[in-house]
Amino acid sequence: MAAAARLAGHDRLGLAARAAAFTAASAGTVFLVAELGRPERFLNMLRVFKLTSPMSVGSWTLAAHSGLTGVAAGSAVTGLLTPVGDAASVASGLSGLAMATYTAVLLADTAVPSWHEGMRELPFLFSGSALASAGAALMLTTPRAQAGPARAAAVAGAVTEVVAGELMERRLGLLGEPYRNGRAGRLMRASRALTLGGGLLATVAGRSRTLTALSGLAITAGALCTRFGVLEAGRVSAKDPRYTVVPQRDRLDASRPARVPGR
Repeated sequence: MAAAARLAGHDRLGLAARAAAFTAASAGTVFLVAELGRPERFLNMLRVFKLTSPMSVGSWTLAAHSGLTGVAAGSAVTGLLTPVGDAASVASGLSGLAMATYTAVLLADTAVPSWHEGMRELPFLFSGSALASAGAALMLTTPRAQAGPARAAAVAGAVTEVVAGELMERRLGLLGEPYRNGRAGRLMRASRALTLGGGLLATVAGRSRTLTALSGLAITAGALCTRFGVLEAGRVSAKDPRYTVVPQRDRLDASRPARVPGR
């Protein structure tokens, strides 16, 4: 969004987008290091690049994205090395696409039933949520008169997120239960309500600061509910043997040749 805003001449929106991208990437790095326990573990993950390892690819993507967004934001704030900053912004746009879907790939690559079987829709769920979140952040940090593209992005992301989540739950059948029941179900329902409500408000948010704030906050809260809802659903499906045994039995039955009557 920062690169597109720059190319379209929306300099104020582009500045806000670069700052938001750098802030989010930096926070992501801090959270990852905190999860690993020690900073050197993150550095050790960068010693080798393996295309077959989602964790390795994700670590390198995060490191590259953080650096690129830092250069782009620094150039925009200081006004120095503008061509370098613009090039970094375009490159960070490409790495941002990978960042938006990386978590989905990582989850789907596990043996957790409700994550693994959701591999088709999870990338769209996470990328839609990321787009909606980015639009919400820029709506809140850009003057309303210049935030039209951010509102459009928020609406598009909200629709993608909600549709992908609904399709995933329906397609998964039994494995979709964890997304509908218990704490995960409550979080996913709250996510849909907040995301849809925020998306609808985004269509008219240009009329007032209050509507802009309500829309941005609702979409952001919906995105958080999506993340924690997916996390909780995976945990539930991993603890209950039924979500592993029943699908395995169904696949086994489907692979057996049909019996011929009389034999």
